[in-house]
Amino acid sequence: MHKHDEARTATLVLAAISFSHFLNDMLQSLLPALYPVLKTQYALDFGQVGLITLTYQATASLLQPAIGHFTDRRPQPYSLAVGMSFTLVGMLLISRANAFGPLLVAAALVGLGSAIFHPESSRVARLASGGRHGLAQSVFQVGGNAGSSFGPLLAAFIVVPRGQGSVAWFGAAAFLGVVILFNVGRWYGTHHAPAARRNAAAPERHASLSPEQVRLAIALLMVLMFSKFFYLSSMANYYTFFLIQKFGVPIRDAQLLLFVYLGAAAVGTFIGGPLGDRFGRRPVIWWSIAGALPFTLLLPFANLFWTAVLSGVIGLVIASAFSAILVFAQELVPGRVGLISGLFFGLAFGMSGLGAALLGQLADRTSIEFVFRLCAFLPALGLLAGFLPRLEPGARQK
Repeated sequence: MHKHDEARTATLVLAAISFSHFLNDMLQSLLPALYPVLKTQYALDFGQVGLITLTYQATASLLQPAIGHFTDRRPQPYSLAVGMSFTLVGMLLISRANAFGPLLVAAALVGLGSAIFHPESSRVARLASGGRHGLAQSVFQVGGNAGSSFGPLLAAFIVVPRGQGSVAWFGAAAFLGVVILFNVGRWYGTHHAPAARRNAAAPERHASLSPEQVRLAIALLMVLMFSKFFYLSSMANYYTFFLIQKFGVPIRDAQLLLFVYLGAAAVGTFIGGPLGDRFGRRPVIWWSIAGALPFTLLLPFANLFWTAVLSGVIGLVIASAFSAILVFAQELVPGRVGLISGLFFGLAFGMSGLGAALLGQLADRTSIEFVFRLCAFLPALGLLAGFLPRLEPGARQK
């Protein structure tokens, strides 16, 4: 195959993996969107609703590093299709579940599908990047962000009016994902799985850094992930409540303002990777988290107009960090793309779920405004990015 044809095929593979990420996260986001329906239909209490979330989040976050570590050593080209198949079965079970127990099993299956999908799909995105690893991760991430935003809208317009059984209709989307990912797996198995097996024996750290430096850098990146995803969790889960409580806006207007923030965050996710390719991951990580600090500190004290403006700026700036963090971590530990991707995607899931639970408890004991004033200081942890090592461009893994 000529280089031009190979590049075109790789671009199509990247588009396919991004669209599959859209389908995967769209289906997953249907679960929390269904909570009001399920709570009423089966007389669930809030503790049981929380247990469904915990089952999904724990399965999705805790298994990802282990699955990524396994596939680093033994590449599984068709594991992507298998992961989407678990999501398919989980969605069908949700549509037919008639008790709390089956709902927990369904949540676990959807979480397992996510745990399998994310590490290996991130590896495929890197392989299809043509060396532009940040851009590839951003394209991959935007698919997921769009799916997460689209799922609740589908739930509102399709599932809520028609009931729980209509969830089965989304099995068609999952089946489409299985077909697409089967073909992606065939490309991966033919072109890259043999090389991935050889790379499993590659050095387990960046060549110019000591093991202690690598461990410190990974620890710093995890702290930055905590800062980023705890703040994002406050916005995603409680921003509408903040607007309603502080300004008395109608629910519909609060939702529209939330979409302003989510749209800006999607743009930030897309531009963060290419900026990292051009200017380096380290400055983008520093700017994207610590750079949001002045705006997060102002937001709790602004009027409604400036709150909307500041939320867009914050979403744009702070969301640009993830692709740069992930690629930086992959470059720190060459040959362990699956492990690192699973670790950081799992951490993102875990921090989002933990943040929502802890901040909700804090809001019950204080107020939503207090939560936002407290979370405003979280981006200050971005200053720790100044302690990240400077990687030599020539040593980065292709």
